Amino acid sequence: MTDADLPATAPSGVQPDAPLRLVDVQAAVAAELDRIAPVIDELGELFAAAGHELALVGGPVRDAMLGRRSNDLDFTTSARPEQTDKLLRAWGDAWWDMGRDFGTIGCRKGDWVVEVTTYRSEDYDRDSRKPEVTYGDSLTGDLGRRDFTVNAMAVRLPGREIEDPFGGVMDLAHRVLRTPGTPEQSFSDDPLRMMRAARFASQLDFSVDPEVVRAMTGMASRIEIISAERVRDELVKLICSPRPRPGLTLLDETGLAELVLPELPALKLERDEHHRHKDVYEHTLTVLEQAIDLEPRLAERAGIEGPDFISRFAALMHDVGKPRTRRFQDDGAVTFHHHDVVGAKLTRKRMKALKFSNDQIDAVGDLVELHLRFHGYGSGEWTDSAVRRYVRDAGPELERLHVLTRADCTTRNRKKADRLRRTYDDLEARIDRLAGEEELASLRPDLDGNQIMQILGIGPGREIGEAYKFLLELRLDNGPMSTEDATAALEEWWAAR
Repeated sequence: MTDADLPATAPSGVQPDAPLRLVDVQAAVAAELDRIAPVIDELGELFAAAGHELALVGGPVRDAMLGRRSNDLDFTTSARPEQTDKLLRAWGDAWWDMGRDFGTIGCRKGDWVVEVTTYRSEDYDRDSRKPEVTYGDSLTGDLGRRDFTVNAMAVRLPGREIEDPFGGVMDLAHRVLRTPGTPEQSFSDDPLRMMRAARFASQLDFSVDPEVVRAMTGMASRIEIISAERVRDELVKLICSPRPRPGLTLLDETGLAELVLPELPALKLERDEHHRHKDVYEHTLTVLEQAIDLEPRLAERAGIEGPDFISRFAALMHDVGKPRTRRFQDDGAVTFHHHDVVGAKLTRKRMKALKFSNDQIDAVGDLVELHLRFHGYGSGEWTDSAVRRYVRDAGPELERLHVLTRADCTTRNRKKADRLRRTYDDLEARIDRLAGEEELASLRPDLDGNQIMQILGIGPGREIGEAYKFLLELRLDNGPMSTEDATAALEEWWAAR
């Protein structure tokens, strides 16, 4: 078999049984280089004229071979950061140097975003969370310090010669992740690469070389020296990939999940002898996949373009309260009472440890806590008051709650699944009807604070808050009231105090 006959991975969305030959990969690279020529040709000539080497490197080269396009381009150079900064300021429209300590200078030129990094190597000592960066003097040396061979390819500029010293093209053809050197050395240089292996397995639909998996398993504890922010960012990228399951499974099998997201492997509950409950771990991954399938609803109904991390992470965490709440009844039945509340607390705690924003923590925590609320709806006997409270409690996460609740139905019983779907269809229809009649999206009492003070003849204070809460509950129970009726109810409540 010649190199030209070797299959290469297909672009995103194409099934693996429709392989590309390496000649097709080369054609894809040539086409992409022509598309980005306004950037690479100008920069290549600019750096060469100043006596420096420059190469397009890493993800952009890999993605070009996969037939993917991006206007974010990474380069590596022999120039030192101060020299790069000078050249980019003369060429670009805007500049930044937040990555100067790591040798990176960035700029924007029209629609293009460019980052140029000096040849370098970096590694972590046994205890530090910050890598030590040293500059290198060759492209091959720079490529050798990169995470995986498919990211260790470059295109020299301005001549466009492809550099592939570690067999990245072959590994891309075989759809496998390997490291340029030994995986142990690579993960010692930067332990976060173990999580990147999981992320790329999901993003690119690649397998992971057995030696890499063994190293990940043996070195999993090294992830603990990496900052929570960097771990968080890799986890988000993994969960927002087209197929998160392979990456999450790899994190679990290597022991990394136990360190970065221990709630996930904890879902592997020991099955009771009568199998009275679902495999919670597998159920959770299925719910995540079904939530991903439902993301077009978010775009259509809420303008939330996927991939949507909030709904996906809520799906992943929705049952994490089950291990702590599992109880066996005398008849052998298994219960998980209040696992929604316990799960919300665990979710908030984990997201806080991973340094997520308060808004993200609140959104995911609320979804986890509310994911069972629908099941009190039964066969459709909810009152309008209950529907209003459902909307009020979901707040801005209502559309995501619709997705999570629908995704949580993984029963193989076709009749039960159809009944649940129809019941939720009815609930959504009732929400839409009430929303049109009552402005459910902005539920508030029929009297505001100033009116309350005027009617009761009191100034600001605790009583105003109590009156406001009373009127809001009245609004939820009865729907909109006239000013006269709301005033009468307020006066009656005030007199009864």
